[in-house]
Amino acid sequence: MDTQNNSLAAATTFVQQMPPEAALMQMTMGVFVAQAIYVAAKLGVADHLAGKPQSIAALAAATGTHERSLYRLLRALASEGVFAEIAPKVFSLTPLAEPLRRDAPNSLRDAAIFMGEGWHWSVCGDMSYSVQTGKPAWGHVHGMEVFDYFQQNPEPSEIFNRTMTNLTRQVVPAIVEAYDFSGFRKLVDIAGGHGILLAGVLGANPGVQGVLFDLPHVTEGANQLLKDGGVAERVEISVGDFFESVPAGADAYMMKHIIHDWDDERSFKIFRNIHRAIAADGKVLLIETVIPAGNEPHLGKLVDLEMLVSPGGVERTEEEFRELLAQAGFRLTRVVPTKSHLSIVEAVKA
Repeated sequence: MDTQNNSLAAATTFVQQMPPEAALMQMTMGVFVAQAIYVAAKLGVADHLAGKPQSIAALAAATGTHERSLYRLLRALASEGVFAEIAPKVFSLTPLAEPLRRDAPNSLRDAAIFMGEGWHWSVCGDMSYSVQTGKPAWGHVHGMEVFDYFQQNPEPSEIFNRTMTNLTRQVVPAIVEAYDFSGFRKLVDIAGGHGILLAGVLGANPGVQGVLFDLPHVTEGANQLLKDGGVAERVEISVGDFFESVPAGADAYMMKHIIHDWDDERSFKIFRNIHRAIAADGKVLLIETVIPAGNEPHLGKLVDLEMLVSPGGVERTEEEFRELLAQAGFRLTRVVPTKSHLSIVEAVKA
């Protein structure tokens, strides 16, 4: 473990001590870091190293790759703290490599694959189109919007849904800890995917009933997850399009990382449908990144670039949420921080 930690510390110190032009060049070369992580994730390198360190020869044989080329890939990643070369051409896991395991508690393997697949990678490469036009590069590259693309392409859709499930799994404890859901009668999780967040909330609040609402091809993957979470009997699965309507009569409507997918005009449509459906005393809970002011680093500022090129949405500040909600007839009541990068934006009917 000392070798692993030293590798990560050395990589961090190396960048911090660079002159500005060298540091900027290192950042520019990050494109290769991202693609190398993708390749390692796709090959399952971290899974092969889960038991013990392995020689590059053994890893190449296990992954069906060219030995010298795989070595060059892992050597580069080790220089960034992802994997460590603990002896000549022998590699081990590091804390940064652990999440690339398929079965890691906070696995990012699917996320790394999602980011690096050609159908996504090509969209990131067309960012200049989005900056110049204000339109998502996804449609420019693929000829259709991202969610239409997923509906027509099952394999990318499944990669995306697994990624969202894994990323949500990591923040569920922080959300459940930060907000008191116990007073709600019925909670609708709008575009709730496979239901991982809803299962977590209901598991911690046995008196609450749930509705999982999403497109039909998405909710197909929810049944087993809800059963595994022990909440299937308290969840109604409802299918539909939130631009048309949402299930009516509940006193809480929750959306995690949904409004950030959409521009103001389409977000307004979603909010108006909720406004028509929600109980008079109901609450809207937006689980989103709230962008802070200033130059401080924040994951949301980078995720915002994904929103720019892909669905055409935006990560918003608190004031931007307040204004958007007000236009749809809601009043922002508070922003509840969590121990993750997400906050819970709470609103009621104005």
